[in-house]
Amino acid sequence: MNLNPTTETFGQDDQSWLASAHGTSNARTITLDTSAFTAGTHYPSGYFPSGLVLGRITATGLYGPYDDAAVDGRAVAAGFLFCAVDAPSVNTIDPQGALLWHGAVIKALLPIPASLDANGTTDLAAKFDIR
Repeated sequence: MNLNPTTETFGQDDQSWLASAHGTSNARTITLDTSAFTAGTHYPSGYFPSGLVLGRITATGLYGPYDDAAVDGRAVAAGFLFCAVDAPSVNTIDPQGALLWHGAVIKALLPIPASLDANGTTDLAAKFDIR
């Protein structure tokens, strides 16, 4: 039994990008491919922020950042990371997350608004109200 005190730091997840609660109770469990993300761009604060636009890597079924120029399946936007996820200290550990796959979002409030381009918006148009 370990009775030594431990310290944890908690932050607040910024979900201001959600335009409504629609779809939030149906998020899907997914696995993020940490090696597909860039630390300084996608998780500069040590966590993957909610609202990241994600694409599914065809060969593995894991998810990485949507990239219209990718040739591994991520060129098709699949949805948004619903809740923030701690980034592992090494890129060989792939954490679990939740994918918001339908609902309403405010593009200007996404953590990286420019990551959702016209093609990504088209990919998501049938499932999302993007404002």
